[in-house]
Amino acid sequence: QVQLVESGGGSVQPGGSLRLSCAASASIFSLYVMGWYRQAPGKQRELVASSIISSDRTNYLDSVKGRFTISRDNAKNTVYLQMNSLKPEDTAVYYCNARKILPDNVLRTYWGRGTQVTVSS
Repeated sequence: QVQLVESGGGSVQPGGSLRLSCAASASIFSLYVMGWYRQAPGKQRELVASSIISSDRTNYLDSVKGRFTISRDNAKNTVYLQMNSLKPEDTAVYYCNARKILPDNVLRTYWGRGTQVTVSS
């Protein structure tokens, strides 16, 4: 089992910044990918950003490109999401996500409990 603990959510005005953190209970190098999803009220959960551990390749939702940055601290088994120029439409619960490849190539997914981000004037 891999536990993911998020922190850093909160309320901010439009144009502001927040940094989310997600600490994994396992070595980050045992994971295939870590990332962030979000879910706004009445909407489906969507991938915001992800980072493939072995290659450092990152992927972003089009609407956050240039504003959000995903990064890692491997020594702390932690992934971050730096969110700048926040917009009201970024308001959502943000979930940390990790995937691990188990024996027999089974892909296991882990989720954090989520942290609320509210962008409002």
